[in-house]
Amino acid sequence: MNIALLTHSVRPRGGVIHTLELAGALQRRGHRVTVIASAERGESLFRTTAFPVQVIRLPVLGGDLVQQVSQRIDALVQALPALLQAGRFDLLHAQDSLSGNALALLRAQGLPLPRWLRTVHHLDVFAQDTLNRWQEFAWRSADGVACVSNTWCAHFREHFGVTAERVFNGVDLGRYRIAADAGDAQRLSELGLDEAGGPVCLLVGGVEERKNTVRLLHAFARLRRDDPAWADARLVIAGGASMLDHIAARMAWQQALAELGLAEGPGQPVLRTGPLPDEALPALMRRADVLAMPSLVEGFGLVALEALACGTPVLVSNRPPFTEHLHDTPSVALCNPEDIASIAAGLQTAARMPRLTTPPPVSVAHSWERSAAVHEAWYRRALSTSPDVQNHTLSFCL
Repeated sequence: MNIALLTHSVRPRGGVIHTLELAGALQRRGHRVTVIASAERGESLFRTTAFPVQVIRLPVLGGDLVQQVSQRIDALVQALPALLQAGRFDLLHAQDSLSGNALALLRAQGLPLPRWLRTVHHLDVFAQDTLNRWQEFAWRSADGVACVSNTWCAHFREHFGVTAERVFNGVDLGRYRIAADAGDAQRLSELGLDEAGGPVCLLVGGVEERKNTVRLLHAFARLRRDDPAWADARLVIAGGASMLDHIAARMAWQQALAELGLAEGPGQPVLRTGPLPDEALPALMRRADVLAMPSLVEGFGLVALEALACGTPVLVSNRPPFTEHLHDTPSVALCNPEDIASIAAGLQTAARMPRLTTPPPVSVAHSWERSAAVHEAWYRRALSTSPDVQNHTLSFCL
C-alpha cells in the first residue's frame, strides 16, 4: 500500500512519535509511507527518518488558542491538495484533530480523497466549545476510527455508539534498553545531572494539567521534607512541546514552587528540561530512580512501558488505561492521582522497588512491529469495504 500518515507537529510529542515509529514499522513491512507534518517557522523534525517527510510550513500564528487552531487548519486545507495528488495514496491516516478537520473540510469541498482513517489517542475537554466541536468533527468525518487502549474504545462505544478499532503504541527496545549507552554520562552532564547522586524522579511531558504535575510537585516536596532518603532528591520534568495552551497549569506550577520554597533550574531540586534531543530521554530514564506518571488523562501511557524497558520502576495512576496492561507488571506502583499523600507514598514504594534486569513482558509484547501488523490489517479491511461517507453537516466546521 501507499500510505500517508498525517501528524500535527515535528516536535517530540507522543502522537508525533507514534506516527514516526508506525511509519518506520509499516515501511519495514514493505509499504510505501509518507509522513505529512506541520511545522512552525524555524522548526524541523526532531529526528531523521528512513521514509519521506513532507513538511507543511505554518504561517506566523496570532490571537488566542481558537484563532491559532483555526489558522493551523486553514494552512493545512491550503497545502494538502498539492500533497494529496489524485491517485498518489491508497489510504490516508490522520493522527490528530487538526489533520482530521482539514481532511473533512477538503472532502466537503469536493476534493476526491481516498479512504481516510483517524486514530484518537485521547479526547480533551476544552473550555472553548468551538474546540470541542472541532475535535468531534475531526473523528466523526473519518471513514474509520481507532483508539490506542480498550478504555478509549469503550468510551467511544458507550458515549457515541461508535465501534473504534483497537490499535496500540509500541516500545522501541533498541532505543529504550537497560544497558547504558556510551553517551549517557555526557548527556546527563549537559542537563546538570550526575550518573550517581541523590534520587531522581522523572516525569515526561512538561507542565500540564492532565499530567498532574502540580500535585506531583507537592508530593515530591513532602518527601524531601519528611523522608531522609529523599532529602537530596531531584524532580526532573522532561519535554513539554505541546501546542495547547497550558498557561493556567504553568501559573499554578510557579505558585506551588513559591509556596513550597523549591528552586528550579540547573543544580536546583527541580529541573525542567524543555524539549530534549532524541537520544537524551533514554539516558534520563536509565538515570531515574522512578518514572512518575500520575496522570489524570492518558491515551495509552507509553512512557511507562519505555521506562520499564530501561529497567526503571514506575508510578502510575490507579485508573485506566494504566490498569489495562500494567496491573500485574513488576516494578509498578499505583496511586490515586487526586491525592497528594497517595502520590508521595507511591513514589516511595516505586523508588524502593528493584530495577529490572530484563524488559518486562508488557514492553516486549507492545512492539512497533506488532502494532504495524494490526494497523495493516485494519487498513486492508477499510479498503475492502465500500465507502460509507456520511453526510456530515458543516455545523462543526470553521
